[in-house]
Amino acid sequence: MVSSLASNPTQLDHCSSLVEILRYRAQHQPNQIAYIGLENGESEYGRLTYAQLDLQARAIAAHLQSLGASGSRVLLTFPLSDGLAFTSAFFGCLYAGAVAVTAWPPLNESLLLELQYKAVDAEVQFALTTQPLMARLSEPFAVTPPLDQIHWIETDRLDNQNADSWQMPPLEDKTLAYLQYTSGSTGLPKGAMISHGNVLNNLAMIYEACQYTAQDIGICWLPLYHDLGLVCAVIQPVYAGGPAVMMSPVDFILKPLRWLQAISRYRGTISGGPNFAFELCLRKITPEQRSGLDLSSWAIAGNGAEPVLPDTLARFAAAFAPSGFRQAAFCPAYGMAETTVMVSTTPRDLPPVIKSIQRAALEKNKVVPAANEDVSAARKVVGCGSIGANHQIAIVDPETLKRCAEDEIGEVWVAGPSVAQGYFNREEQTEQTFQAMTAAGEGPFLRTGDMGFLQGDELFITGRIKDVIILWGNNHYPHFIETTVEKSHPTLRPAGVAVFGVEVDEEERLVVVQEIESRHLKSLNQAENQEAVIGAIRQNLAMHHMLEAHAIALVRPGSTPKTPTGKTQRRACKEKYITGELNIIHEWKNSGSAEGILLDPNLMSIEV
Repeated sequence: MVSSLASNPTQLDHCSSLVEILRYRAQHQPNQIAYIGLENGESEYGRLTYAQLDLQARAIAAHLQSLGASGSRVLLTFPLSDGLAFTSAFFGCLYAGAVAVTAWPPLNESLLLELQYKAVDAEVQFALTTQPLMARLSEPFAVTPPLDQIHWIETDRLDNQNADSWQMPPLEDKTLAYLQYTSGSTGLPKGAMISHGNVLNNLAMIYEACQYTAQDIGICWLPLYHDLGLVCAVIQPVYAGGPAVMMSPVDFILKPLRWLQAISRYRGTISGGPNFAFELCLRKITPEQRSGLDLSSWAIAGNGAEPVLPDTLARFAAAFAPSGFRQAAFCPAYGMAETTVMVSTTPRDLPPVIKSIQRAALEKNKVVPAANEDVSAARKVVGCGSIGANHQIAIVDPETLKRCAEDEIGEVWVAGPSVAQGYFNREEQTEQTFQAMTAAGEGPFLRTGDMGFLQGDELFITGRIKDVIILWGNNHYPHFIETTVEKSHPTLRPAGVAVFGVEVDEEERLVVVQEIESRHLKSLNQAENQEAVIGAIRQNLAMHHMLEAHAIALVRPGSTPKTPTGKTQRRACKEKYITGELNIIHEWKNSGSAEGILLDPNLMSIEV
């Protein structure tokens, strides 16, 4: 029995696993719609009731059990456009007592290598997919070890009549449910071991913070292989008892309007994504298209998985207010694979907490409120809400391991029943990350690797430890600098920038790598245009951060390495820059002269 389930729907008090919860739904709400799948982000291709999901899960589980897969890791790779098939396969793994390992479909060489990596790392012997995907990928699978040695099962070939031979596996709080791989933004992906107890506790936290009701409807375009998409779109609907509408992330990226149209059409109440998703809507959805939307039902607009920018929140709220969107719907949150998904979140109907702090203090890991009129010397940070019941956050100096004061920035440490069991087959990294103790002997805690501070119960995240750039003795957080850079000139591509430090003459220096919009590539062949773009970036760095770059590389679209979920891989970008592997159009390097920093004020295009 999981202690925090006291805050869950009362009818689930007796359930100690996800399997028991779905079985309960299938028996008591068999004909209720649990999932709706959208094709091309617009038209329905199918629906699943709880009874149908239970039947399909038992059929898949029975087949896995007949092969002796119980207790084994089972790889799941499905078309992005078929969330319903993925959902049935995921619960089929749990019903079999197997451990699900989710992976993107290998639609390119990079994703094929990721699939291969997970198969090796998780010691996979079985895999689930569909006939169409298998037909498309059978040739690369046949020549890619260990994919060629795995027992592949096409779930759409299985007969549901086999469901009757399914046997309920012995499941407890500590029984592993799935491996959730980290994003790989700061190193090789690692499989966080999520138990049934972990996920039930996290679901209870989300349920309480979001104040779920039977009338809530979720809309999700997030990849189901990522922790946020998996928990919020696949697992939470079974726990909360309300339906979810699924669409492919590709359909959203190609036409962001589809996301908001789905919220409008289905009267969605809970939906969200990383900060870039809201930026994409601002860039791609026209005023005419906005006029056809009704977003008044949207009660929780989750924003997490990457830094939450106050400017984005303000502009989105203003742009979509005529469509019925309320700024109080914004729900900034913080979490990671190692905590199942959620660490903290902003409660329903409460507006985001935004603090303005002195830039100079931030660079010294101090939190000092900035005067309202002192815009140029301030940094705005968005609160990510408060932690859920039965959990604890500590802000700790990563060097001394002492707890920080309320006005100090340190590493965010987390403890509680949602924290994963460790990393699969990585004892040393598990001990370093999951078993941290403070200098006073408090613990164990999970070391998140993120820097932040607590004020009252509100958590603020300032950046990643590994990404912090130390220039002239001051700490600089890359996402602040990147936000400045990408808005410096109209030729620059949003979300296509990476900044990092390199060592020059035994000192750390700043390097900027910025993608150019495709339509402006031809104009960048002219020297005067190159100088204008470089000059605008340098001026913004000087005015908003008091920084000068060592080098600025303008690169082609898609050159900055990213994870499959769109996070910038700064370390990988740094390696490519150093080894000369970036597709550079033009590079400026600092000659040591200050000439050119003070340029025409008209070059400036932002206020941060």
